[in-house]
Amino acid sequence: MSGPRLYAMAWRNLWRNQRRTLITLFAIVFGLFMAIFFSGLTDQSLGDAIDMAAKVGAGHVTLQHPEQLDTPSTKRTVLHARALEAQARAIPGVSGTTTRIAGQLMLATAGQMQAAQFIAYDPAAETPETLPFLRAVPEADRLKGPREAGIILGVGLSESLGAPLGRKVVYTLTDKSGEIVTGLARVTGLLRSGSDGIDGAFCLLPIDTLRAALGYGADESTFVAVYLRDHRDSDKVARRLQAAVGPEVVALPWHQVSPDIAAFIATKEGGLVVMGIIMLLLTGAGIFNTMFVSVMERLREFGVLMAIGFSPGRLFRLVVWESLWLGLVGVLAGLAVTAWPYYFLSTHGWDTASMTGSKSLEVAGLALSSVMYTRIHLDHAIWIVAVILVATVLSGLYPAWRAGRVVPVESIKLV
Repeated sequence: MSGPRLYAMAWRNLWRNQRRTLITLFAIVFGLFMAIFFSGLTDQSLGDAIDMAAKVGAGHVTLQHPEQLDTPSTKRTVLHARALEAQARAIPGVSGTTTRIAGQLMLATAGQMQAAQFIAYDPAAETPETLPFLRAVPEADRLKGPREAGIILGVGLSESLGAPLGRKVVYTLTDKSGEIVTGLARVTGLLRSGSDGIDGAFCLLPIDTLRAALGYGADESTFVAVYLRDHRDSDKVARRLQAAVGPEVVALPWHQVSPDIAAFIATKEGGLVVMGIIMLLLTGAGIFNTMFVSVMERLREFGVLMAIGFSPGRLFRLVVWESLWLGLVGVLAGLAVTAWPYYFLSTHGWDTASMTGSKSLEVAGLALSSVMYTRIHLDHAIWIVAVILVATVLSGLYPAWRAGRVVPVESIKLV
């Protein structure tokens, strides 16, 4: 029998014991489904967390003073923010940029005082798409311009200070020269993000008003945020920006600016890898068991084949073809079974509120929706399919080697 026809013989051999073959295919289908399902959930949820952190913080890539990361201060600024934004937007993969001032201040009313974090932004240039915090503020209560004397307080912060809408508050912070300065602002809006950490200690200010208080120039800020279409390009874009902006400004990817988010994501990804290895081992063990039992049951048959001219190498390839067929059919069936659930979860999502008891999930101070979507990166899907195929073939190597070691005279005697 010629070599090229081994694939057809292997295909027929698989279906001689349909029950065993179907059980093995079910294991492959289940493994593929779970791998794509959990990888998709992880890719989407972690991607959303990174994008959310970038939008409410310092971007996927941050342009700031070289010492700002180690010792944050409103004294360490970047100049020529508009020129830096233009340089960043010229790089492929960059979807947008913005200039902000961020730091800490003290807020005071007649009877209360509390420390808070702030972001100063340009209300004329930013929308809820670029600054998601604005979604938690009624449109009528948002800041209207960069020079108005208003402030938006987190609802918890407002209650702690006793500063409802329309009330004036005094903010105190350190200016560019290290002097303590104060400003007066009227509460124009309340922020209800769903996160206790944000609502209780966060506020928004107009950027030009704060520039004047801090002694900044008209084109000066604490950082320029650069947003990307794909957060996985942050290291590459940061390197290109660093080469363009020079030594007076440092370009940092998001995982260096937000190590708490990076640590959370690393933990999740590590757990996914461990789970994937366990599932791969279980799937591989099931395939190995099927192939080995199949070979042991057919020792007499293999002995006859060798007696009529089959070589050990040809028997080896025959069994490898059987394992390859299992992998190919299992992967195709797995993709077919996974298609509809994946489509449903990628469009409608999975609401975990009934499991967590909360309509939002807080991660490192960020309030994320409890509705989880699955959307796997293409390279991850290709990797899963390739690993399953390789694992299937590897699981058949020892049974194939065992088949090639059959001694015709001994095996023909088996009943």
